[in-house]
Amino acid sequence: MRLKLIASLVALCVGAPALADVPLRDRAKELFEPIPSSPPAIPGETATPQKLALGKMLYFEPRLSETRDVSCADCHNLSMGGVDGGALSGGHNGQLAGREVLTVLNAIFNRSQYWDGRAADLADQVVNSVMANPKAMLKTRGGPMPINPTEHAAAKQRAVEQFKTIPGYVAAFKQAFPEQSDPVAYDNIGRAIALFEATLITPDSPFDRWLKGDDQALADAQKEGLKLFIEKGCANCHNGVNIGGGMYARFGVVKQPAPEYLPPDDWGRYAVTKAIADKYAFKVPSLRNVELTAPYFHTGATFDLKKAVAVMGESQLGVALGADEIDKIVAFLTALTGRQPEVVLPILPPRTAPPVTQAQ
Repeated sequence: MRLKLIASLVALCVGAPALADVPLRDRAKELFEPIPSSPPAIPGETATPQKLALGKMLYFEPRLSETRDVSCADCHNLSMGGVDGGALSGGHNGQLAGREVLTVLNAIFNRSQYWDGRAADLADQVVNSVMANPKAMLKTRGGPMPINPTEHAAAKQRAVEQFKTIPGYVAAFKQAFPEQSDPVAYDNIGRAIALFEATLITPDSPFDRWLKGDDQALADAQKEGLKLFIEKGCANCHNGVNIGGGMYARFGVVKQPAPEYLPPDDWGRYAVTKAIADKYAFKVPSLRNVELTAPYFHTGATFDLKKAVAVMGESQLGVALGADEIDKIVAFLTALTGRQPEVVLPILPPRTAPPVTQAQ
């Protein structure tokens, strides 16, 4: 698949005339893959029913946060495409996290997590966000940012000690990790939530059904939008199973975006790598379910998907897309909305009063 993808992208870059003779579906199959019907496995992990049940409880658990009122589900709302729908993501004590939240849906297919890729996988992302060190200070956007302390601000030891006082969680951890003598552990919180988040996939989109051979799954305008998406160069970065999420790219390859889209003090991946080539580079976001995940860009600068497409055309491709072209590309993007996860809310274990100690 990787060799075919490289060959196809090279053909796009050099404008090979033979490409026009290839049927659209065959061209699309070289660039994209449908989301599988079942969640993929996390390497080194076994997704037992007990681990998934624990992970789901912890995903909706506000007691992970220092203020006891913010859960993963608050910023990654499963009823809103896995985002929070705000212009910028709220966090601990109502502070702004500085960048727009990325969707948790299909995050298992991403190369890394966060806009700057500072988390290698879902478990790292959970540890960075849910249990960030409350004493750490968020420096300037261009400076060091190993974790974002505004998101949940709960010290890891404090979280562990808290859950050891909740009998329902003590039992749930023992069931999830029966091989461990002391399973209520910091790493196990991240592991369990990551396993649950890996199940949050959205298969069976109209585009996926069309890729598999259903000619009626896409309307003519959506097929024309797909053709433009490929031929204009959008698919150079937005490709693979997640239609993005597999690489980093500098924002403003051809034309510098306006400051509301690219603030000069947010240096992107450079804050992680300190490599000059990574300055103003960000992870290419997935376009799966993009019609549900407004606002757009890492700044949350616009709720208008047409505007987002126009800005990307100018800044990344050097192309001024016409209104009809934008309409068709957006029509194609709406075909990327898949079947949303159906999650039954868990009943969280109640906390009991601590034991009364006798006065000495």
